[in-house]
Order: sequence, then structure tokens, then C-alpha cells
Amino acid sequence: MGSMDLSCIQEFIRSEYFERDSKRGLYATFTWLVEEVGELAEALLNGDRSSIEDEIADVIAWTISIANLLGIDVVKAFEKKYRGSAICRSQ
Repeated sequence: MGSMDLSCIQEFIRSEYFERDSKRGLYATFTWLVEEVGELAEALLNGDRSSIEDEIADVIAWTISIANLLGIDVVKAFEKKYRGSAICRSQ
């Protein structure tokens, strides 16, 4: 599988989950994110790399879901916060 850029990932999350996330609401969606962070912590404690990878993906997905609910473009937010990154600008 080729690499996915962050804009593509955000659009995928929006197309697949926005309606459901909207019905659930911002704070309930945030609760799901917190649960996934807890699952990541558990995976880290257990040292299970496969579970760690899965939970990192879940944390990213739920974070993007929150951004979508708030109308935040995650790429623009990241560029604003970390605009000094020469590595990202060169690619």
C-alpha cells in the first residue's frame, strides 16, 4: 500500500464517519478519543507492537474526527503550528 497524505486521510474520515460523529456530538466523540488513548496506554504497557500500531491509528482517526466536527483542516493547523519544518517543506 502506498503512503497516504494527511489531507486524504482527513477526507476519508470525513466521508466515512462525519454523519455518525455529528449525530454523536463533539463531546461524545471526544470521549471516544479518550478511550482510544487509554487503549494505547494499555498496549504500550503490554508491549504488543501490533496493538500499539492499531491504537495509534485509532487515536489519529478520532483526533481527525474532532477536527472535522469543528471544521478544522488538520494540514493547515499542522503547518501553522510547525511552519518551521524544513523537512516537510522540502517534500
